Amino acid sequence: MAREAIKDWTGKILGWVEWSGNRKWLSDFNGRRLGYYDKSLDKTCDFYGRQVGRGDILLTLLR
Repeated sequence: MAREAIKDWTGKILGWVEWSGNRKWLSDFNGRRLGYYDKSLDKTCDFYGRQVGRGDILLTLLR
């Protein structure tokens, strides 16, 4: 799995994005998974599997 840090404008790490097959997972700074984007279905879901939108809108889950 490739892991990429998500940073704010000051360089502080806010979370992590990881690819696993067709899914792109978003985790917060502490490593808790917030949701995923499924490329084959073109939808973003939250931690509980509920669809929150179409397309890749993962960063909206990182508040």
